Amino acid sequence: MKLSDRLKKIGEEHPLYPQETVTLSSAYQEIKSRVHAKLVEQLDLEKLATIEKDRLAREIRGILGDFLQTEKILLNQKERERLLDEILHEIVGLGPLEPLLQDENISDILVNTYEHVYVERKGLLEVTGVKFKDNDHLRQIIERIVSRVGRRIDESSPMVDARLPDGSRVNAIIPPLALDGPILSIRRFGTHPLRANDLLAYDSIAPEILEFLKGAIKARLNILIAGGAGSGKTTLLNVLSTFIPERERVVTIEDSAELRLQQMHVVRLETRPPNLEGKGEVTQRDLVRNALRMRPDRIIVGEVRGAEVLDMLQAMNTGHDGSLATIHANSPRDALSRLEMMVNLSGIAIPERSLRQQIAGAITLIIHQSRLSDGKRRIMKVTEIVGMEQGTLEMQEIFIFQRQGIDARGMVTGEFRSTGIRPKCMERLEQFGIALSSETFNFTQKVPTQKDETGDLRSHILGRPPLR
Repeated sequence: MKLSDRLKKIGEEHPLYPQETVTLSSAYQEIKSRVHAKLVEQLDLEKLATIEKDRLAREIRGILGDFLQTEKILLNQKERERLLDEILHEIVGLGPLEPLLQDENISDILVNTYEHVYVERKGLLEVTGVKFKDNDHLRQIIERIVSRVGRRIDESSPMVDARLPDGSRVNAIIPPLALDGPILSIRRFGTHPLRANDLLAYDSIAPEILEFLKGAIKARLNILIAGGAGSGKTTLLNVLSTFIPERERVVTIEDSAELRLQQMHVVRLETRPPNLEGKGEVTQRDLVRNALRMRPDRIIVGEVRGAEVLDMLQAMNTGHDGSLATIHANSPRDALSRLEMMVNLSGIAIPERSLRQQIAGAITLIIHQSRLSDGKRRIMKVTEIVGMEQGTLEMQEIFIFQRQGIDARGMVTGEFRSTGIRPKCMERLEQFGIALSSETFNFTQKVPTQKDETGDLRSHILGRPPLR
């Protein structure tokens, strides 16, 4: 059987993109490797970044045609185009990951060594047929990603956080820490910014809760968004930031830049790891301190995770109202415990009572977000910190999502409702001229279960229109 016939048979048995990328035969891999080697010999790799993609494709197409003719390899036009695309991906893209990155329905790409690639669609994980040639091939793709943002990964620094040009967050870890081979995780962020109406369209929040949070942002309350990994904290932070007035100066601080604020007057800061000599590191705490000298109206910390929380609390207590941050926590109470723990990491001994008084004076609202078992992201609680009582931080729940069960399709059923408590911070909202309906704190909204399960919040972030 001719090579072209074998390739055609493989393509029929394993349809290419969008569902899977085929696991290629050894003969096909050999052809691709040899063509790639020819290109490396003939192209100036340092100038590739300056060559337009269309022109580069024409150059590669010519070299590919000459190679196939010299080697007397018979491929039809469709097979040639496929080989051309994959070689282009290897030279200027991310190799086998490129088809997955072009799929707007994919929100996470998880590579467990070169053999196993998983994706998240609609909030649920599924395995793909994508494979790398070997672990060295995967390692090359990882190094290409991190080098573009001025970071490195090697045996002396085997873990790294980076980002793709579209803002997608990347984490990689290699041996000796990863025992079976390189591990790559990509959290994707799409090209279409999420709006408040989209939260409502996917029943991630009730209209009354959204209206209250909109007023809280405009009244410059300090808000902490808590939740587990992948629960949508950053997405919610981006949406809430759209309520910040355009006239205000906003400074964002992140380990790996992924916030996508819509305002014009935004200053974005990002941490820097140490160099090969262990020098030059810039931490989030350094950036928070520097941000205070930049005349910010608001400071937004992508995620508090260390000693920078002390400087953030001090900033919130000294005139920088309206600040926002996210934190990994399983509940509002757990978020406060983690704040106390992180302050202790600063190395400054602060009496427990004084620390809790500072937290109570700095943070007004804690929003708890969660990803449920059906893959949906929903706001579970909006809690207000009202002060201290006998050395304990006192909180009251304003809104909650009450889970009721699981329907026949495995979808979580429940309702958003208010607790009937009028928050103490309403006085501040009224001072800013924000009037809320009396029904805001006395409502119940059942979540409809007849919607198709594709109505996931992060699906829209990746370019899909809202489901109505």
